[in-house]
Amino acid sequence: MSDRRPRRPGPLAASPWREARRPPAAAPAEAASTRAPAEQRLYGLNACLAAFAHRPEDLRKVYLLESRIAALKPILAWCVGHRLGYRVVEADDLDKLTGSRHHEGVCFDLRRREPLALDALIAAQPAERDSLLVWLDGVGNPHNLGAVLRSAAHFGVGGVIVPAASALDLSGAAARVAEGGAEAVALARIDDARAAFAALRRAGYVIGATVPRDGTPLYEAALPRRLVLVFGAEGEGMDRALVQAADLCLTIPGSGAVESLNIAASAAVAFAEWWRQVRVGG
Repeated sequence: MSDRRPRRPGPLAASPWREARRPPAAAPAEAASTRAPAEQRLYGLNACLAAFAHRPEDLRKVYLLESRIAALKPILAWCVGHRLGYRVVEADDLDKLTGSRHHEGVCFDLRRREPLALDALIAAQPAERDSLLVWLDGVGNPHNLGAVLRSAAHFGVGGVIVPAASALDLSGAAARVAEGGAEAVALARIDDARAAFAALRRAGYVIGATVPRDGTPLYEAALPRRLVLVFGAEGEGMDRALVQAADLCLTIPGSGAVESLNIAASAAVAFAEWWRQVRVGG
């Protein structure tokens, strides 16, 4: 659930669909680099190990502390065998390379994994079987993305959908927070929300908007076996057009001591309830 009520339609929302949204304010940039745009820099031990396990062919260079040599020995052997560079550096060097002090002693340069088209994401899901997808509307914080990806991987979410206009991307910070989950959950970008909803419905999905109040209580809802959960940005809330176009609205009930959960916590709770109903109880 987002942290605010769904936004009221403004002058641009005369139609229930608004195909383009202004990207949220950019998060602080990570360390400047001269690497090619086709590459990305990941850091964090579990994030790097997962990236290598899923796509070793994308590895381009490794930076590590001496204390990480033993843990990364198979990867260093791969580098030697494939004539890829690796460097043992000091902690201050890694701080500068990653723009973070939370690098956990390792940093990889990898070929960037391109987002999928929605059709490709749908085709990758099990046909006519249970499947959970996530739609992030305006979410821009990389730590929130990372936390959502970690929970998504744990509960078997098949993919995350974001608008093409969104600034959201798999940064080093997001991958580190995801603790390897970023490699297990595909990312897809869409240009046309209305067409995307139609394609998802043709594939048997029900669209569920998560709202902080006035929706069906999550624990009382019979969650569909094929479900797309839509989460809004913190602060701004979910685009009203998405709420109006959804097939159902869901709310996580609580004590009322706070307005709502943040998006990362909301996503984990909703994923867990879908898993309980569909994968455990189904």
